[in-house]
Amino acid sequence: MSTPDEVGQPGPDVHVHPQALVESAGIGAGSRVWAFAHILPGAVVGTDANICDHVFIEGDVVVGDRVTIKSGVQLWDGLRVEDDVFIGPNATFTNDPMPRSKQHLERYATTTLRRGCSIGANAVVLPGVTVGASALVGAGAVVTHDVPPFAIVYGNPARIRGYVDAERQPGEVAADEAAGASHPIDRFAAVRLIPMPVISDLRGRLSFGEIEQQLPFAPKRYFVVFDVPSEEVRGEHAHRELAQLLVCIKGALSVVVDDGVNRAEIRLDSPDRALYVPPMVWSIQYRYSPDAVLLVLASECYDGDDYIRDYDEFRSAVAEK
Repeated sequence: MSTPDEVGQPGPDVHVHPQALVESAGIGAGSRVWAFAHILPGAVVGTDANICDHVFIEGDVVVGDRVTIKSGVQLWDGLRVEDDVFIGPNATFTNDPMPRSKQHLERYATTTLRRGCSIGANAVVLPGVTVGASALVGAGAVVTHDVPPFAIVYGNPARIRGYVDAERQPGEVAADEAAGASHPIDRFAAVRLIPMPVISDLRGRLSFGEIEQQLPFAPKRYFVVFDVPSEEVRGEHAHRELAQLLVCIKGALSVVVDDGVNRAEIRLDSPDRALYVPPMVWSIQYRYSPDAVLLVLASECYDGDDYIRDYDEFRSAVAEK
């Protein structure tokens, strides 16, 4: 990536359309700036970027390598765009939560677009928000809160609707299983679904699990999750040493598991199967039905230091293993 310059002209290895105005020398090799774009002094644009017509970039903006910015986009002070980001036509970024005419902040909120994420056409991103790595923001979305890595969000306000590479719907998974196709969880070395016995008679139904039979560990703790609004997301962390067993004893919810290489979404909608999540697997729960009740058995007692709550830290920890 280039380094900032207060004022200057880009080098000969940068294509600048004759009708563009580029006042910064901090434009990386191979980048292209098209007609009626305006880049202020101090702005930084990395290598092989594509800055389309009618794009405006203020001075306190950093754009990474191989970024595409489509027409009609303005990047205001405080925006940080990492490598391989796509910004769709007329996407809007804000940097002042309470703007007033001719009143300027000493420092503007930092809004960050992480590596490989995409911002859809006409989306609005509020100040101070971080859009996670490889996330997808749908067209017209209004992003009011941080977006987790790999999340798919849309709507006003934007809500998580799915995860990249984990988009299979419950009906599709069930149909594949009935046809004998492999389940997406089969890609994982340790995460697995465990059948749980269910006994039915005239008095009702009963499900159980025994240690060293269905239960892969002797639980030291349990907790129950219920009354979760359908749009809320829980989990979003990994454990260093602790293993968990998840059983949906009523209703339904979806679980996304990620081992740093593979990612899959599993629908839990019956107590007749449990999801085993070993240590060092990132886990997210969402798409709760209104009546969902999730039982979680844990292999250890609570230890706050065992949690990894930042996805980048998780990926680094996996790489070090």
